[in-house]
Amino acid sequence: MSPSGLHVVEHGPADGTPVVAIHGWSPDHRLMTGFLEPLFEVEVGYRRIYPDLPAMGASPVRDTVSTKQLVDRVEAMLDERLDGAPFLLVGESYGGYVSREIVRRRPDQVLGLALVCPIGPVLDRAARTKAPEVVLERDEDFLATLADADRLEFEDGAVVQTAGTYAVFARDVAPGLALMDREGMARIHAGWDLGHLPEDGRTFDRPTLWLLGRQDASVGYRDQWELIEHYPRSTYAVLDRAGHNAQYERTALTQALFVDWMDRVRLDSGRFA
Repeated sequence: MSPSGLHVVEHGPADGTPVVAIHGWSPDHRLMTGFLEPLFEVEVGYRRIYPDLPAMGASPVRDTVSTKQLVDRVEAMLDERLDGAPFLLVGESYGGYVSREIVRRRPDQVLGLALVCPIGPVLDRAARTKAPEVVLERDEDFLATLADADRLEFEDGAVVQTAGTYAVFARDVAPGLALMDREGMARIHAGWDLGHLPEDGRTFDRPTLWLLGRQDASVGYRDQWELIEHYPRSTYAVLDRAGHNAQYERTALTQALFVDWMDRVRLDSGRFA
């Protein structure tokens, strides 16, 4: 365990360009390794850093009682691992909110930002502009083979309910859900709001990707558009046949958008040398 108290998994060369990937609320780092690691079988030369957030995965909650304190611990991990080196940043869902705050605090260190189904400017779930819950593909025969508890957990928010998407859920999401510290997460949730928008009074002029699900009934896709002018180098993609699990409900398109984002970061690298 590092001094920051976060459990971290690393892959790739120690001297590679760092990529820090921050998972969403409840799962652990496997949510990110599952869809990102296949990308790095082709995109070589990157050092991938996957922390578990406090109260999730193998990271203890310690005295963390707010998103602000959670970001403080992520920043401590960045200092431990990177020693000021620039890095690419990926955030999913709540991890997108955390990532946007990291960009606010370290705008010169983040070479590019990619957000997957991120929480937008509206934190209150009931107040968000969300898509209605819908299922666009459902394999009833396969679902009937699952235990009731596994089926209910998988079906929650899933737009594509097939053997293939369940296999990814069981590998990348379910193991983290089984490890979460519910009491610790409740303490953090009581202090979810940072008290400001990470974008207040600033823009981030480096390559950014917003990847959202058209059928996302958790965070939606409309509210995030309010932030687009704060990210003048953005690609904003809303994927059909995708809910809050867009990264594995639309795997090929997600991979293509990430390749494009990394290409844009590479092309921009001379601007920040």
